[in-house]
Amino acid sequence: MGRTRLDGNAPILVAKASTSDLDPMGRTPMAFLQEGPQLAHPWHDERLLHALLDRTLPASRRAVLDADLAALGDYAQMAWQRVTETTRRKPVLTRWDAWGRRVDRIELTAAWQEGPHLTTRHAVLAAGHAPGEYARLEEFARVYLYHVASEFYTCPLAMTDGAATAIKASGNAALIERALPHFLSRDPAQFWLSGQWMTENIGGSDVSHTETVARRDGDGQWRLHGRKWFSSAVVGEAALALARPEGASEGNAALALFYVETMDGDRRKPELIIDRLKDKLGTQELPTAEIHLDGLPAWPVGELAHGVRQVAPMLNVTRTWNAVCAVASMARAISLARDYATRRQAFGRPLIEQPLHAQTLADMQAEFEGAFALAFEVAHLLGRVENGAAHEAALLRLLTPLVKLWTGKLAVKLCSEALESFGGAGYIEDTGLPQLLRDAQVYPIWEGTTNVLSLDSLRALAGEGFAALRMAVDDWLADGDDAAAAAAITGALDAAAAYLDRHGADRASLEAGARGLAFTLARCAAAALLARQAAWSARRGERRPGAALRRFVGHGLDRLMVPDAEDTGLLLE
Repeated sequence: MGRTRLDGNAPILVAKASTSDLDPMGRTPMAFLQEGPQLAHPWHDERLLHALLDRTLPASRRAVLDADLAALGDYAQMAWQRVTETTRRKPVLTRWDAWGRRVDRIELTAAWQEGPHLTTRHAVLAAGHAPGEYARLEEFARVYLYHVASEFYTCPLAMTDGAATAIKASGNAALIERALPHFLSRDPAQFWLSGQWMTENIGGSDVSHTETVARRDGDGQWRLHGRKWFSSAVVGEAALALARPEGASEGNAALALFYVETMDGDRRKPELIIDRLKDKLGTQELPTAEIHLDGLPAWPVGELAHGVRQVAPMLNVTRTWNAVCAVASMARAISLARDYATRRQAFGRPLIEQPLHAQTLADMQAEFEGAFALAFEVAHLLGRVENGAAHEAALLRLLTPLVKLWTGKLAVKLCSEALESFGGAGYIEDTGLPQLLRDAQVYPIWEGTTNVLSLDSLRALAGEGFAALRMAVDDWLADGDDAAAAAAITGALDAAAAYLDRHGADRASLEAGARGLAFTLARCAAAALLARQAAWSARRGERRPGAALRRFVGHGLDRLMVPDAEDTGLLLE
């Protein structure tokens, strides 16, 4: 079959038919075969991450990082090819062996089997716990490239990262010595995953009714008894779990945080019983389980109370993972949509040359770049705060829920738009494209839903959060030269401040409008960060980031809404 290719991005034209172009019955020549999208190299062809690291990281730190990023980009390209050429697999739970022995064995996909080797070889997790303010930034650069290819192996990595952070914060020397060398190991044979077992049948984000009970046995060993409804890292070797010590009072304050280990050599401990794997809309390669704890040995992480407070150090970490992974999914969807637009001919020319299609892709790109800027600023901010920048703690406390909730919702929107750009092919499973949208729907749900995090951002604003954000935005805008963008950003922030003043005394109104306020603050922060990047790039002769800033601001920053309790009540009658 003859083909004409002008360059790597041009459409491929079928010049003549061959026997390979016949229909399945071998009768009629097919006039046209559309080539599917090809994935650009996620590191070599990634402008945003290169520019971010060029602006932020000292040159002395780049050699090792760049080598890991190149290797993870290679893996991502291989994994995309595998997705398009093989049947999608799910984990399989085998409860009993052939002789009737309970084994609860889970067979994992190829990407999950490769996970420990990729993670340890390229320091995907360990990098975040190295000393210095850049550790988290370098970690999340790796996460960004690895995530989609990992088939959500990054979920237990996030839990493990959070567990390591919480155990460090606890000061529990025995657990630090026991668990952290495994969680942060660079040796796949020594590497452990940790779960996070909080959710029960009776509630999701509200853990106050937790029914899992911790009891001491005759030897004084704590043991957990109860059911956990969502366990996203049940294949790991350890977990942190909330439980109520026997005899403790009701409510959040009486809950304790416990550390457990799940394996006895090569076998799962018999006190950990897997009831079933969840059948989910997306993240299907991730074995999310319902489990029973029937006397599983456990060790308190800290005091036998205030377990939710002890979990708190995990939240900045896992919510940042959620945001960066959401941004990674957006990047993948847009990359494929852009490539396809160069290959797909319609109405006599490639899609990329059609004004409305080009406008749609550019709109998607601008929103994505704002999300990228905010997610990686929070990643860097996390590293700075962990390394002593206490004056930035209030900013981190506010931006963490904001970036998680906004990127989660945006990922669903952009992945949906990307699928639409493929037409009918975007709806066909074996293209690998529908998986992008189904997987994206998890981002607004994990680690706190949009409403939960909007209310959490109100708690951050009740402290020093707004003043910290205002100061940061002023700093980010200081070197910019786009006066119109700066005026739009400060104007939207002024509107948010006025909104807080107007509704601050009416808690019901404030909560009712919390989403709009959160989206407004997130977009203002993202726009200011785009302005900083655009100013830095302009000094190097690059105009493209300025276009992203103008397009993003042009979409509007103010998402404030005036709550109307009367209309709300009428609509819900």
